Amino acid sequence: MSSSTAPPRSVAPDSTIRGLVLRGIAASPGVTVGTALVLGDAKNAFRRKHIHLSRTEDEVKRLYEAVELARAQIVQVSESMQQTAGHEPAAILDAYVAMLTDPLLMARVEAKIRKDLMCAEWAVVASSDEILTLFARKANSPQADTYLLERRHDIEFVSDRLVRALTGHSDRRLENFTVPTVVIARDLSPADTAGMAKEPVLAFVTEIGTKTSHTAIMARALELPAVVGLNDALAMIRTGDTVIVDGLRGEVIVNPNDIAIEEALARSARHMAFSRDLLSSRNERAVTRCGVPVSLKANIELPAEAVLALDHGAEGIGLYRTEFIYIDRTAMPTEDEQYELYKSVVETMAPRPVTLRTFDIGGDKFVSTFQLPSEMNPALGLRAVRLALRRPDVFLTQLRAMVRASAHGDVRIMIPMIASLGELRDVRTLIARAQAEVDLAGHARAPHIPVGIMIEVPAAVMLADVFAQHADFFSVGTNDLVQYTLAVDRTNQSLAPLATAFHPAIIRMLALVQAAAEKHSRPVSLCGAMASDPIAALLLVGLGFRELSMESAAVPEIKAALSRFSVDECREVAGLALACDETSDIEEVLAVGFAVRIHDILTGASGERTFV
Repeated sequence: MSSSTAPPRSVAPDSTIRGLVLRGIAASPGVTVGTALVLGDAKNAFRRKHIHLSRTEDEVKRLYEAVELARAQIVQVSESMQQTAGHEPAAILDAYVAMLTDPLLMARVEAKIRKDLMCAEWAVVASSDEILTLFARKANSPQADTYLLERRHDIEFVSDRLVRALTGHSDRRLENFTVPTVVIARDLSPADTAGMAKEPVLAFVTEIGTKTSHTAIMARALELPAVVGLNDALAMIRTGDTVIVDGLRGEVIVNPNDIAIEEALARSARHMAFSRDLLSSRNERAVTRCGVPVSLKANIELPAEAVLALDHGAEGIGLYRTEFIYIDRTAMPTEDEQYELYKSVVETMAPRPVTLRTFDIGGDKFVSTFQLPSEMNPALGLRAVRLALRRPDVFLTQLRAMVRASAHGDVRIMIPMIASLGELRDVRTLIARAQAEVDLAGHARAPHIPVGIMIEVPAAVMLADVFAQHADFFSVGTNDLVQYTLAVDRTNQSLAPLATAFHPAIIRMLALVQAAAEKHSRPVSLCGAMASDPIAALLLVGLGFRELSMESAAVPEIKAALSRFSVDECREVAGLALACDETSDIEEVLAVGFAVRIHDILTGASGERTFV
């Protein structure tokens, strides 16, 4: 979302505008400064013209030749991605291959050539625009979901590739990548980002997308900073502008002044310096100033991210979001396919632990293979464990793959959105069945696999002492816990200031969960966004947490912050926070107690400040 200082969308960016701050979604970590290259739209790269009736068959033939060319280009990129970013990005591209002959699109295109006598390029664009209009009506309704939005992006991508194949402009203006470049676009497909892997690209910025969109996924696989969902990017940025892309904060600064550039470069250098330091001491545990160890693990979506987790000093995988495996597919992933993916992560991390979360689909994470019904409030509907128990056939396939992966290392299975003891018992019954089926098939597995639950709804917090007697471990998901406790939609940017983990209710809930886990000697972790915040991490240590899981890039900063405080100091500040009745009071307590001594970590200011 653009900042309040941004001019109206109808006003083109002027060269005199400096320091314009645009805010979007932090999609891939990192900070960089570079020259913007704004990629145009293939829709405007050809002349719209009618053809003679005698030319229709030739034009239809040209259309299907373009289909084959686009298919070959995508297949080539898909095969190369198998060797670089892993299976999942390639699977997305494979789905696009199938979409190139989708009757919904192709029947319309051919009809416009034969009946309306449009040239093939025009017919493709006109047909895709009609389909996008149909999707837009549903996407703008209260029942809209992420699946519809992603399908709109898919239609746009396929249309774009066809037009490029027809016009011969399939290079996406790569001739402009002669200097280190920040790519600005309305959207980028996996094929686009994969094709730029060998180019001097510094970062990606797109107008549309989410943290689970294709650009975000590929940017993380390529280890490039990215900000997505940044409205007005194409209106406010033009080719040649200097931009700062902050993939940690989700900010883009257009034509920054020298001071802003210096601060961004210093923050980037400090972040990279932390990472380099950890490369030489990555086997050393994170410890507080008084020597108490705190286990820092990584949250991942792609198998390739396991290597990044190790490089950043993570002591294991605290959360593997397996729902990504189900996205952008024409069929459910098989047991063997999932097993190979889980196995690759487990073997990469061995002997470190890997926590595999069963699919958390539903809510804001819709996928085509499940064909979920429209709901008035998806966040409170059929999602996560509820969906898994409703579809035991699909759930058992995933559980068998996870059980088989346990033969290759330390595997734990974690269940999302648990709200009742009955759900946990039902899941354990299915896990036992999956183990028996794995044994019957003659596959190896670990004799015991810990089964834990996500604490992310208020009901689970209130029953934490009960769950602690039946679950092997807890992991607190603060993103959803904040949403459900405070009744604030986590996707609603206008309510973002209210969705804070520093609300008194959230702090007290965390203390209740930690106390219940400690009482029954159950390990408890926190894997929400809160763990990636240095101040929040110190508060969590003060509340008794000794295991945090976060994005890999955040590990160096959290490790550095923990080293500057003793447990007693953290506990004292946490006690003051628990006594507060207002969010503002808690924030003040944390600022006074923690912020000053980690000022450089929070702001990216050059030079480390030393405190005794």
